[in-house]
Amino acid sequence: MSEVFAVRRGRLRDRCSAAGTDAALVSLPANVRYLAGGAPPGAVLLLGVADQRDVLLCPRTSTGDPADGRPDEQLRLSVLPTTTGDPAVAAADLLDPATARTLAVEEHHLTVARHRAVRSVAPRLRLADLGRSVEQQRRVKDEEEISQLRIAAEISDQALGELLESILVGRTERHLALELERRLVDHGADGPAFRTSVATGPNSGRAGHRPSDRRVEEGDFLSVRLGANYHGYRCEIGRTFVIGSSPADWQIDLYDLVFAAQRAGREALTPGTAYRDVDRAARRPLESAGYGEGLAARTGHGVGLEIDEDPQLAPTAMGKLDACVPVTVEPGVHLPGRGGVRIDDTLVVRPEADGGPELLTITTKELLAL
Repeated sequence: MSEVFAVRRGRLRDRCSAAGTDAALVSLPANVRYLAGGAPPGAVLLLGVADQRDVLLCPRTSTGDPADGRPDEQLRLSVLPTTTGDPAVAAADLLDPATARTLAVEEHHLTVARHRAVRSVAPRLRLADLGRSVEQQRRVKDEEEISQLRIAAEISDQALGELLESILVGRTERHLALELERRLVDHGADGPAFRTSVATGPNSGRAGHRPSDRRVEEGDFLSVRLGANYHGYRCEIGRTFVIGSSPADWQIDLYDLVFAAQRAGREALTPGTAYRDVDRAARRPLESAGYGEGLAARTGHGVGLEIDEDPQLAPTAMGKLDACVPVTVEPGVHLPGRGGVRIDDTLVVRPEADGGPELLTITTKELLAL
């Protein structure tokens, strides 16, 4: 794996050289992890000039937590002598002003205070914006990354499947969410990929719902959204079920509509398709049925070392899909006071010759009565 990380750093270094910058300071944790193999809390990565060894600077010794990864052995590891030092400032101080005149930093992550501190220790160093260069590299995943996502999806499916076999009536949203997160860890996850959402009755189908003390009742829609964090890679799955022996007619109709929208979005995931066209495919059935006004701003997004990455599948998103890009497709409808339906999957964009989009989250999308 060391060679993989070295190649990634080399690609970024080439990009910096083309932009006229001598060195780069990477501070966003997911970007540090991507380039260095591991990202102890607070670590930054300094990509120096061509003849200088890259340095991973940490405010303290790694705890060995597998969730932080394992730093590439080709890197020089520098642990600051005290917990009060800023690794970003220490990194700038390492640069030789005779060979490094320009340093690219992640301005979208570095605070104004840290930016000033870096400038104060290296006043002759010109600071440039690295922008989202690393995020752009991260968008297309290699097969090793996809294998990590595949395992994360398997863990998520297992946790959700076990929950569906338990008694749900009378239990609170909060209790069910905590149980799901425990099951994720039991099956090998480093932790949840994001805050688990369980929504019942009038809360169901609501995007971003935080579990409450509302108890599951007969006749409820039950919407669940969860994901595992496995070796830093995060996936997402969302399903909606009915509590009781048989769903009401309005529940069947609404579920069938959202299912059709989600299927249309999944089928649109082919290399070369515009992000906005994938969104349009998933959005159109819901708009045609009269639910356009209350829809979320997007119907999917990229996943990887962060649960919310580029690309964004939204009406105004610019760009086209590449192969080996993992994304979610997650349309939903919420009817105030009644509830609603959300169906979320994580898939990998694949060309038709390879079988089309690869579905990672395989829990059934049949409307189950629990």
